[in-house]
Amino acid sequence: MRAGTHNFFCEQGSTFSRSIYIEQPDLIADPTGATFEPYNLVGYSARMQVRRTIDASTFLLNLTTENGCLTVAETADGNDINIDISSSVTASVSTSGVYDLEIESPSGVVSRILQGNFTVSQEVTR
Repeated sequence: MRAGTHNFFCEQGSTFSRSIYIEQPDLIADPTGATFEPYNLVGYSARMQVRRTIDASTFLLNLTTENGCLTVAETADGNDINIDISSSVTASVSTSGVYDLEIESPSGVVSRILQGNFTVSQEVTR
């Protein structure tokens, strides 16, 4: 799977919530790859880090299914990955950076599914 690119905009000190719907080509129903179906994420975990630069040794945010900032939710249409960052956590982030989001299958296969810029708009009211 090739990672998609999406840029996030986060307001410092505000709750940040996004839902990411994952799908894949339905090659059985449509061998051309023009038709898509939900990607089965049952049993998967997810992780996402935001760093000032790709080469930065420390992260600005470390989001995982284990720490509750990411959840893999089964829906009627397929599966979503939900990002939920509390306002107290975003208040501590004062600079923009880059991120990527990875999923890990129950058998240990890791796939990067999304990447891009994570832009922070600094808070005035504190």
